[in-house]
Amino acid sequence: MKPQDLLIRPLRGLPAVAAGDDLVGLALRSIKSMNDELQDGDVLVITQKIVSKMQGRSVDLASVVASAEAIELARKTNKDARLVELILRESSEVVRAVPGLIIVAHRLGVILANAGIDRSNSSGTEVVLLLPEDPDGSADEIRSAILARTGKNVGVVIIDSIGRAWRLGTVGTAIGVSGMPALLDLRGNLDLDGRPLESTEIGLADELAAASSLVMGQADEGTPIVLVRGVPYERLSGKAADLVRPKKSDLFR
Repeated sequence: MKPQDLLIRPLRGLPAVAAGDDLVGLALRSIKSMNDELQDGDVLVITQKIVSKMQGRSVDLASVVASAEAIELARKTNKDARLVELILRESSEVVRAVPGLIIVAHRLGVILANAGIDRSNSSGTEVVLLLPEDPDGSADEIRSAILARTGKNVGVVIIDSIGRAWRLGTVGTAIGVSGMPALLDLRGNLDLDGRPLESTEIGLADELAAASSLVMGQADEGTPIVLVRGVPYERLSGKAADLVRPKKSDLFR
């Protein structure tokens, strides 16, 4: 792959999304309004929140009954026991728990705070959003729908803002991928001196997620989808699960 220009364009004018909405149709109409159209090799990067809303993954905390385990963990962390109950339901393991923070292994394999459950930009102060049930599967469905409607072979990346254990600040991170490699294996390729690379693997989908997140913003910008053109990747299939380090090789957990 040779370096090339990378274009990241926000899709403007998207309405608030509700359960059951046609996300692909909304995206295609927005692209058309920009006097553009999808091209083979383009990538649509989509926030987790808009996918979760479309799938009806919102929960009213008033409907949640906290278990004894959730009540005890809520006491230790100074959190709402109903929220903690949802965190436990979405997780396979509590990795760390301190006042104000619960780090878990989500059932998808991702290590993150509060199982990715979010109150921001959701309708109602007691309403929270869960991550999509199957982000890789959701990316596949969106990509298939785009192919069926336009005939264009594109990539789809669903992202969330996730903190990192050894760095401050959240970064856009891929949680769903379709139509492109999530992890790019460059081992065996030659460096500038002609030596073969021995250990280089690139988190391509995460790098794309972080770049797109800069355009999307994190607060009230209202830009949940961006169109990315010029991504240097081979036509290989991949999924976000490829980026999750197996627990047996996790030296810090």
